[in-house]
Amino acid sequence: MRRGTSGAHAHDERRILIGARELVYRLSRTGRRTLALHVDAAGVRVSVPLSTRDEEVERFVVGHGDWLLDRLRRHEARIGRNRVWIEDGAMVPLLGQHVRLRLQPGRRRPRWASAADGVEELTLGALGDPLSALERCLKARALNWFSGRVEEFCLRLGTVPPRVSLTSARTRWGSCSATSGIRLHWRLIHLPARLGDYVVAHEVAHLRHMDHSSRFWATVETLYPDWRQARQALRAASSGLPELGCRPGGLPSHAI
Repeated sequence: MRRGTSGAHAHDERRILIGARELVYRLSRTGRRTLALHVDAAGVRVSVPLSTRDEEVERFVVGHGDWLLDRLRRHEARIGRNRVWIEDGAMVPLLGQHVRLRLQPGRRRPRWASAADGVEELTLGALGDPLSALERCLKARALNWFSGRVEEFCLRLGTVPPRVSLTSARTRWGSCSATSGIRLHWRLIHLPARLGDYVVAHEVAHLRHMDHSSRFWATVETLYPDWRQARQALRAASSGLPELGCRPGGLPSHAI
């Protein structure tokens, strides 16, 4: 299931001045026939045919400078709205609810627990790299949750559950293969469970039909009758995924 952008091949980093702003972009040379620009969470990407000269690339980027700057401003504004700083008390979206982060000096192992107010809490050690530690915890939670959901939908379909793994693919929420099983994007854990269920149902349906034929969609409907609304909601929700990060300068002094 695609997320709406196309993947990139091998690339190299370039810099270019547009107006008063220096832009960094990644140049990909592929077998495509046209030049294309992409702006996403990874930054600016320029995809060009293999034979394109460097000066042609620069003319192309500069010629679309106003569009690029506008897209970057919009993207940076969205990131600002969705930014979640990794600090004590931060709330991270989790399956339609929120988990409260706690940073505890000296803690070696993360701990999930329910707080007195009923909110789930994840306690991490305050030293080291809390962002990596948080992502590891979220991925472990995602794998456990989605493995169970795959089993449930396979039971409904009457088929043997395949191997389930996670992915960080740029372009897909999930994929299904006869050899590698079902792979689901770990950041689905940030979205309401019903949207994750739609992705799971979609990939499980591929166990019967490795295409997007009418028979495939009929199978999806059997597993998840409200799939049309869920597909639209998933597209809308994807723009609100949290941007996890540590504040410049590291953790606040009280946390360490």
